[in-house]
Amino acid sequence: MATPAGIEPVLETPHNGRQVQRRLLHDPAAVIGGALVILFILVAALAPLITRISGHGPYEYDLGALDETTAPAGFGGGISARHWFGVEPLTGRDLFAVVVYGARTSILVGVAATVVSVALGVLIGIVAGYFGGWTDRILSRTIDVVFGFPGLIFMIALGAIAPPRFPKSLLIILVIGFFGWPAIARVVRGQTLALKERNYVVASQAAGAGAFHILFSQLLPNLAATIIVFATISIPGKIGAEAALSFLGVGVPPPTPAWGRSIGEAISWVQTDPMFLVFPGAALFLATLGFNLFGDGLRDALDPRSESLGR
Repeated sequence: MATPAGIEPVLETPHNGRQVQRRLLHDPAAVIGGALVILFILVAALAPLITRISGHGPYEYDLGALDETTAPAGFGGGISARHWFGVEPLTGRDLFAVVVYGARTSILVGVAATVVSVALGVLIGIVAGYFGGWTDRILSRTIDVVFGFPGLIFMIALGAIAPPRFPKSLLIILVIGFFGWPAIARVVRGQTLALKERNYVVASQAAGAGAFHILFSQLLPNLAATIIVFATISIPGKIGAEAALSFLGVGVPPPTPAWGRSIGEAISWVQTDPMFLVFPGAALFLATLGFNLFGDGLRDALDPRSESLGR
């Protein structure tokens, strides 16, 4: 759609792709974070191939790897050439396969829930900031209510009463995504309030541009960097939320591998099989660390002023 009267949208903070890439590559923390993010995405995408190489799937039970107390037999929870991370107590499932497939669950839920929360937050924030008045007041109060609502309790309740036939993974994504939008809505609303006073927006309004065009052709491009950074930083929080729900037993149903549920089950075995806690916990820690480091580095690369102000 052409802008009325030849008025072209103006980017408030133009970013050169090569400059952003150069800043990222010169930030050791961002490089480490990006490498971890790529590693876990590849592990999640190639989980079937990786477990085929290891020789065990996540749903294969090896009771022969357990002793008479149903605890893993051997050193370090059953670590051996056959079971690289050992095996699960009670079931004898290969812990390496469980951790690898657990990456699929965490990455899928984290990214999908972030998409839901960012889409809702951007839409509500940009509408509230641009239209103002009673629209802003109603949406702002809604943001405050949802922001202060005990989301975790509601997630647990929904997970417990959801219909058995409803896909549990989809429910977790929708619930985590719904309770994650108020934070970005606040940020987008604040930036929209400032951007709508810019000359190019005022000129578009005077030229007869409609609200839809101004919102999505004038304002949204100038919010893109903020949205990208916020989404990147939000993913580890969503991964942690899924792990917490799985830890509490209301996440994805067993026997689907999930880091949070493995950590929850490992608590009762930590004295006899500490590796059952170490490997899923380390995977969860490294995944969230990677997204946090990369998100912080991306923020500094897109807006170098934030780095200088932090110093």
